[in-house]
Amino acid sequence: MNFTEFTQKLSQIEARSVWIEVAILVGCVLVAWGLSRWFGRDQPKDSIWFGQRTIDGLLFPLLALVFTDLARRATGVYQPVLVLRIAVSVFVSLVAIRFFARVLSAVFPASAMARLVERTISWLAWIGAVLWIVGLLQPVLAELDEITLAFGRTRVSLRTIMDGTLSAGLVMVIALWISQTIEKRILREAVADLSMRKVASNAIRAFLLLIGLLFALSAVGVDLTALSVLGGALGVGLGFGLQKLAANYVSGFVILLERSIRIGDNVRVDGFEGRITDIKTRYTLVRAGNGRESIVPNESLITSRVENLSLADRKFNITTTIVVGYDSDVARVQDILCAAAAAQPRVLSDPAPVAFLLTFAPHGLEFTLNFWVADPDKGRDNVRSAINVAILEGLRTAGIAIPYPQSVLHVESLPAATSLADAGRL
Repeated sequence: MNFTEFTQKLSQIEARSVWIEVAILVGCVLVAWGLSRWFGRDQPKDSIWFGQRTIDGLLFPLLALVFTDLARRATGVYQPVLVLRIAVSVFVSLVAIRFFARVLSAVFPASAMARLVERTISWLAWIGAVLWIVGLLQPVLAELDEITLAFGRTRVSLRTIMDGTLSAGLVMVIALWISQTIEKRILREAVADLSMRKVASNAIRAFLLLIGLLFALSAVGVDLTALSVLGGALGVGLGFGLQKLAANYVSGFVILLERSIRIGDNVRVDGFEGRITDIKTRYTLVRAGNGRESIVPNESLITSRVENLSLADRKFNITTTIVVGYDSDVARVQDILCAAAAAQPRVLSDPAPVAFLLTFAPHGLEFTLNFWVADPDKGRDNVRSAINVAILEGLRTAGIAIPYPQSVLHVESLPAATSLADAGRL
């Protein structure tokens, strides 16, 4: 329907028929809302179909679109339809916006680019709805088809580029939705190991995105046989310019498959020690106890030495050193050190804290206290500081002194003759 037909139907609309359409539209919306509420009673809050409040999911506008379109077709037999036609276009735009927004927010929950794509899709959907309502969508598409861009010897219309972009975006979002559903509904129940679940999720997502890209290119008329040349050039690029990047991706899948390093392990890489929080296909995130985070390329985890502090035993040893005077009671000092460590809730009782007389220092007896914690990711300096404070208070209460470092200065007297000669010069 063009703009002229739209104005003609607008002039044929009567107030009575408008109110009938409004009543039908309200009934369709209420039915859609009721069904969405009934189906979404026990659904999780991050569901794409239902969302957090049922009406912000995909099912509500989809049901409203179906019921409204059926009502439009039935009502159009008896009277001119305008309100329901406008409502259909609004619900179509709302379904597109909700679909892109819910899928992108579920797959990329903290991505600024995803928010930008959502806003772009919203603007395009509402502009398309307005153009379709007033009957200007077809003329605008025809004008876009007349605008062409030259790429070498090939000329492509602006409409073809837009159709290809929208088709590729739709297929990509559908692929992301399927992969996210498989990971959430199937992998979380079938695969208990987090690393294996991660590699399966990444592989499924990469495969579906590749298939979706091929379908999108085929939909806009791109000859897929021409991609063989691109594939050969890509292979040469991976062999030379992208060698490191390809090595990191392959290393990421090897790490996830071998499970020598898992998410949650405490590792030490190049002197940086922390807990693995995530294993990406290209890099691994290692977070230290003080909050610093290191991005380690996966190739480094394969080719260099990595200390996995959690592979065999998750107990982590921490030591602290104290020096007391030589006249101190050794057994009493050991009891004070062990009691100070055992009083901390994070310190394990098995193995129990133990104190050793390590060496005879120049200014006193040097003791070393060993204790173990099971959560080094919560910090080591904080628990060591609390134990040191308790040790200091315990030693002061027991009257055990901590000696100050002392230095002895030896002064040699000069011969008498030399001293008199120097005095005469002065």
